[in-house]
Amino acid sequence: MTLSRYSLFLFLCVLATSLTGCEAIGSIFKAGAYTGIIAVFIVIALLWFIVSKMRGPRS
Repeated sequence: MTLSRYSLFLFLCVLATSLTGCEAIGSIFKAGAYTGIIAVFIVIALLWFIVSKMRGPRS
């Protein structure tokens, strides 16, 4: 594995272990469906941004 893939893997492992799934989902349901949709969109956009920065510029 390259260093960038290793760091992405490490980041995802830390993120997965630090967030509790049930608590996050419970909070989303309390806040409402639109808040959940916006939260999912933000997470996907953040992941896309991180992956695109790790790949570097494309020619």
